[in-house]
Amino acid sequence: QALSEIAGMGGGGGDLQEMRARPLTGRKVDMHSFCNPGDFQRSPYLSARGNIANIFRGSTEEGYKAYHADKYDEDKNPNGIINFGTSENKLCFDLMSKRLTQTDMNLMEPPLLQYPDWKGHMFLREEVARFLTYYCKAPAPLKAENVIVLNGCGSLFSALATVLCDPGEAVLIATPFYGGITQSVFLYGNVKLVYAYLDSKITGTSTRPFQLTVEKLEKALQDARAEGVTVRALILLNPQNPLGDIYSLSELRDYLEFAKRHELHVIVDEIYMLSVFDESATFHSVLGMDRLPDPQRTHVMWGISKDFAVSGIRFGTLYTENQDVANAVASLCYFHGVCGPVQHKVAQLLRDR
Repeated sequence: QALSEIAGMGGGGGDLQEMRARPLTGRKVDMHSFCNPGDFQRSPYLSARGNIANIFRGSTEEGYKAYHADKYDEDKNPNGIINFGTSENKLCFDLMSKRLTQTDMNLMEPPLLQYPDWKGHMFLREEVARFLTYYCKAPAPLKAENVIVLNGCGSLFSALATVLCDPGEAVLIATPFYGGITQSVFLYGNVKLVYAYLDSKITGTSTRPFQLTVEKLEKALQDARAEGVTVRALILLNPQNPLGDIYSLSELRDYLEFAKRHELHVIVDEIYMLSVFDESATFHSVLGMDRLPDPQRTHVMWGISKDFAVSGIRFGTLYTENQDVANAVASLCYFHGVCGPVQHKVAQLLRDR
């Protein structure tokens, strides 16, 4: 049996990069073919799911593996690989190492070495709520009970895809996008991505390159439905990765209203929210909006990898008013929890406002 059939991935042969570059004419809904099963030997030691995980190739994985096998070093490996493909700030190590080794970071109390609430220690969730209230300019204080912490936003994407979608269903996302989302939603949940293709040039009603419009979202959704694909959610990256664009308040409202009309959950990834350096640009958080069109289907993610330049400290947080979603994600936190000492250190960092 073909691995593509085992995984429910469809029989397409081209890889993900080829599909994204394909011209608009003649395109069908692209939501599969994350790897070419014909290029790999099935292992007798693995289950069907294990074989798929083994051969899975995300859009950046091959380059990332090559980089780690042959890293550039000015003295030890001057002919090694320089990684331009990963957004990782290495310029703040002096500041962060000094802060993370100060006395208040090294607290060790019994609760930090014991099983926590899987949503996270309350002291950290309260600090996250205060931090997001301040920086997202929330109209009212955000509530700690709506906060969940996991070991990174990749785990959050995986958990949300698993609890919002059934295997074989899909999530809508605009291209281009951060390639790690593909494996995050697929490897555990067998959830696919449906693409709303953006144009690199100004066309039609757009006023700038790569402009996301409701019309493009509508087309992608209707094309998917015409092919029998069930779409459960929309992912918004704001600020956008890799484009660096930020959405205006009116654009955010339009996207959220679109999702409400179609009863789609909206997963808003705001991990770059404090990394906006153009003084003429204003970042608007979904959590800062006076009114959400569908608060029970709006879920906001943030983490410290980018804004604090500490991608090695695996921490991501979810804010959702939907307690069914929160509790379902919390069940998966059993596998994706943040250890107690790290929760303390993160809380201390967030207090440094």
